[in-house]
Amino acid sequence: MQSQAIKRVVIAGGGTAGWMAAAAIAKLMGKHLQICLVESDDIATVGVGEATIPPLLTLHKLLGINEAEFMAATQATFKLGIQFENWRDQGQDYIHSFGTTGQDCWAAGFQHFWLKGQQVGLASDYGDYCPELLAAQAGKFAHLPNRPLNYAFHFDAGLYAKFLRTMAEQHGATRIEGKIAKVETCEQSGNITALQLVSGECIAGDLFIDCTGFRALLIEQTLHTGFDDWSHWLPCDSAIAVQTRATREPVPYTRSIAHGAGWQWQIPLQHRVGNGLVYCSKYYSDDEAKALLLANLSGDLLTEPRLIKFRTGMRRKHWNKNCIALGLASGFIEPLESTSIHLIQRSIVRLLQMFPLHGISLADVDEFNQQTEHEVLNIRDFIILHYHVTARRDTAFWRYCQSMPIPESLAHRIRLFKETGRVFKVPNELFGENSWTQVMLGQGITPEQYHPIVELMSEQELSHFLSQIKLQNQRLVAQLPSHQAFLQSYCPAMSNRV
Repeated sequence: MQSQAIKRVVIAGGGTAGWMAAAAIAKLMGKHLQICLVESDDIATVGVGEATIPPLLTLHKLLGINEAEFMAATQATFKLGIQFENWRDQGQDYIHSFGTTGQDCWAAGFQHFWLKGQQVGLASDYGDYCPELLAAQAGKFAHLPNRPLNYAFHFDAGLYAKFLRTMAEQHGATRIEGKIAKVETCEQSGNITALQLVSGECIAGDLFIDCTGFRALLIEQTLHTGFDDWSHWLPCDSAIAVQTRATREPVPYTRSIAHGAGWQWQIPLQHRVGNGLVYCSKYYSDDEAKALLLANLSGDLLTEPRLIKFRTGMRRKHWNKNCIALGLASGFIEPLESTSIHLIQRSIVRLLQMFPLHGISLADVDEFNQQTEHEVLNIRDFIILHYHVTARRDTAFWRYCQSMPIPESLAHRIRLFKETGRVFKVPNELFGENSWTQVMLGQGITPEQYHPIVELMSEQELSHFLSQIKLQNQRLVAQLPSHQAFLQSYCPAMSNRV
């Protein structure tokens, strides 16, 4: 492996991935490094990753980002979860919310107490015991000192990259405008040595970060790393994205609306709505998909519909030689649970934790790749769950998803929950017990039994236990202002200010 010290970090490509990497490395390790980002104004970024999940707050705290300033600059709104419409079956909806539901005990999760309550007529909807879910349904939000809500953001991805660029440059990162004509490598080691631009300029480096999107110019076109294709489990391969003018106040959740061969997203920002349709080209032509999306929009179009083609899967190595792939260059699961930006963040933090300042170690590379792979595989299974566990049989697409063979790792989780009500937990996994429980219940799996510890409670005690949690949540949500009112007082977007 490369034994010389790392002094020059070259980031190929901008967008969310590139500028997140530049800002984090420059802010947290910039004193030791020369950081350069190469991007071309002529190459558009995909830029539709506008929904996030709560771990992003950790990175923002690490970078010292002022939340209100960031939200105002990126036209952001708050997100308490995702509403899945028509996924379990047509006309049936549920919310996968952030946070926790009810109260667990040492031996069993809350779902076991709720299951007993359902059987004896003492429990209402599972979501009634989750404050984030109730707040989302009520269209409310606030920062609470004693019982903070778990939340994430919706934001304009282009403005977010611009915001991070300012931070990166303030901490010494430099941007070079230009198209990459050639990636130069060392004949002996195979390592990347420089990026040659169309202009003739040569950008040499010690460590290269590939943020070139689906092109994967460094990690794949140059280093031929290999790719594991998952399209047999995640068959959607196309998306159409468009922005519309807002026609209502923004709700504090993402909408995911299932259609005949895919699903539609609605992401409300302060000044507009991000929309799109993810679909499988085997069942919809691009024209059919575009027509379906446009027929299900409200508000004037602010952009022309944009077609995006992709292949679900993962790079066989995320760190190969002296190159690390971030974002779409490293693979793509699909945007169903807003994990794309999260995976960028996790790889950046992982790189910082094992940064090869004194030279690249094979042990570090292997550990990085192993951790990343495990994390991505667990997320992959969670996404497949939404498609596979469904009562929908109305189209060939849904019949395929319901009958397709699935990874054994996911099949085990489904069997365990169905037979025992327990959730298989992986250490450091992104989606915890509450997320798996909400989605499995929401998609239609009812466990056949609950944990025997529940029987230690009398029905009167169980009734009190459940009703107190529900009442506390109702009281908490009742005191919250509307989402729109809180946005206006806390972080009004730049263009919305008088």
